[in-house]
Amino acid sequence: MNAPTPIPARHRLRSHKSAENLRREDQLAWKFAAFAADPGPIEADVAEMIANRIIDNAAVAAASLARRPVRSARAQALCHPMQPGAAVFGLAGSRLSPEWAAWANGVAVRELDFHDTFLAADYSHPADNIPPILAVAQHCGLSGEDLFRGIMVAYEIHVALVKGICLHEHKIDHIAHLGPAAAAGIGAALRLAPEVVYQAVQQALHVTTTTRQSRKGEISSWKAYAPAFAGKMAIEAVDRALRGEGAPSPAWEGEDGFIARMLGGPEAVYEVPLPGRPARAILESYTKEHSAEYQAQALIDLARRLAPEIGDLGQVERIILHTSHHTHYVIGTGANDPQKMDPKASRETLDHSIMYIFAVALEDRAWHHEKSYAPERAQRPSTVALWHKVETREDPEWTRRYHATDPKEKAFGARAEVILKDGRRIVSEQALADAHPDGARPFARQEYVGKFRTLAEGIIAPDEAQRFLDAAEAAVALPAGGLHALNLDAPQAGLGAAAPRGVFDWGK
Repeated sequence: MNAPTPIPARHRLRSHKSAENLRREDQLAWKFAAFAADPGPIEADVAEMIANRIIDNAAVAAASLARRPVRSARAQALCHPMQPGAAVFGLAGSRLSPEWAAWANGVAVRELDFHDTFLAADYSHPADNIPPILAVAQHCGLSGEDLFRGIMVAYEIHVALVKGICLHEHKIDHIAHLGPAAAAGIGAALRLAPEVVYQAVQQALHVTTTTRQSRKGEISSWKAYAPAFAGKMAIEAVDRALRGEGAPSPAWEGEDGFIARMLGGPEAVYEVPLPGRPARAILESYTKEHSAEYQAQALIDLARRLAPEIGDLGQVERIILHTSHHTHYVIGTGANDPQKMDPKASRETLDHSIMYIFAVALEDRAWHHEKSYAPERAQRPSTVALWHKVETREDPEWTRRYHATDPKEKAFGARAEVILKDGRRIVSEQALADAHPDGARPFARQEYVGKFRTLAEGIIAPDEAQRFLDAAEAAVALPAGGLHALNLDAPQAGLGAAAPRGVFDWGK
């Protein structure tokens, strides 16, 4: 028997005319599908990090259970009971259609903008893959090992796409990378044949291509719903593919496909790194210590450190944050969004305003996932005055470091230049968040557990919180049918008021 042909490290991705008859084996979707069918073993440190991210997702979901977008998504999901079914956070005994459970849980995980991140050519929150994979695994009676296999594959493909393809420059929302990754992860968990995963990956890409208006101007709750939508579509794509249905193909490379019509056009070429064996991409991602856009993490830490040196913030004349292209144009003054300077802006808008975030972190020398965004906090006169003194500027060196492939060079921070009314300047910089794997206080299991306990306090009963942690820390060994242990149960008070009725429960 011949040894398998090694998979090349990178895939050259471009548009092809229909007449070229691009071979299936040469298409990106097929290479992802082949990897999903045979990803190799789960290494011990990878398994530990997957458990960390399961804990992290539950932490931020617990903190958001009573928030309106989460209540609405949960109410929608509860209109779709199914056996054996999957459960939603807060109602561990619920048994719902898996795509709707994934929808509700995906919104809960994303609502506070507080879970993991990976930044390269584009942006991503790879833990958005976990709710759809977990929902399918629960419904289909899979084991912890199956679940971890699916999550490992989803991270590997998601990170590869984010490294190779910039969506932002074409104003395409980053869920276009999430949908295919989640479909592949579901396929890996179910141990499906490459043909099925190939079709599902393409279908998921096709239906999750949306614009970045969801993160522009006055940002709405759709920012939290968008990844949940991608996960829901991924489940439906796998279901269709299992029934023998195909997808638009080749989805990336087609003459009227993703590259030709949504990205760089017929002449564009992308270099996409292919998933590796052993699969370790999850270890390249990082979680958040603060509930804000990831590019704000290091700047919150910098502000807390700078505040004592500045002293009287009333003496500040101006603050200039010299930073990367992405930070300047997405959450900085380069976005040209007046809403980012508006004291009455939505929470979703404020967490994409580094000007607001830096001002509050200077004043409070801390950051809180609720208090820092409260309307009365945003409208405090001293905060508004300081906030409107902050501006961002792109610095080519910070942009270079943002895109660096060398981990020692890669950075997501800024240099702060604080100009005081007496003419003095205070200058300081920070490249990485304290919680980053290479930061001052890297997150490990202890920090993930601490984050969970902090966010779950007063919402999840202590014995239930401990039960969940015990299950999550041993999740890879959970038996087939035992994955419902990874949902949280909350008392009614922790779930908030009932959501308004919609179409699904119109007559109830």
